Amino acid sequence: MAIPTPSAAPGGNRPNGQYQRRNNDPFASIRRNHRIKVPQVRVISPEGKQLGILDTPKAVNLALEVGLDLVEVAPNATPVPVCRIMDFGKYVYEESKKHSHAKSTASKIKEIEFTARIAPNDFNTKLRHAEEFLDHGNKVKLRLKFRGREMAHTELGFEVMKRAVAELAGMGHPDADPKLIGRNIHVMLTPLPANKRKARFHVKGAEGEDETPPSASRAEA
Repeated sequence: MAIPTPSAAPGGNRPNGQYQRRNNDPFASIRRNHRIKVPQVRVISPEGKQLGILDTPKAVNLALEVGLDLVEVAPNATPVPVCRIMDFGKYVYEESKKHSHAKSTASKIKEIEFTARIAPNDFNTKLRHAEEFLDHGNKVKLRLKFRGREMAHTELGFEVMKRAVAELAGMGHPDADPKLIGRNIHVMLTPLPANKRKARFHVKGAEGEDETPPSASRAEA
């Protein structure tokens, strides 16, 4: 819900040569307390109980008396807007925290790319990298890209992806089955709990060096 801004004067200039600073606060447009100008609102208590339709001044006082805010949560509801009594500062904090967590999670997604005719050694290397990412708690997106006429045999690509998912089962589980989108097959893997992870391709040696177990070298393309 956008905040109305003064219209520009003829010629593209604002009145009196002033410019209005854009407010980047995503919560600035949420009306609360005395900024709610409608005569009546439907009120919900902090516990979620319906308090009915009240005169707005009475609803505001009801919220302020208990040290909270009257916040407009459904401005376009009929017959009157819906407001909830809540701690607006706490609401802003929690929503900002959710947004920050979502951005952090998105930045932790790693991508591994395959081809339909990938060589055995390359396949094992891709799996080793995927296991490393999963071992660090990152989600891993497996993507297989078809080239040229390979689109005529998409089943080959699905076989590669299903085998990759199966080989990585000790480290992560797929969020859904592999899916063809355009010329690519996608599947997202979520890491298993740390105490349940069993790497096959990325193994720490006795002196902390990475080793690839002999069984991994036998994987087929």
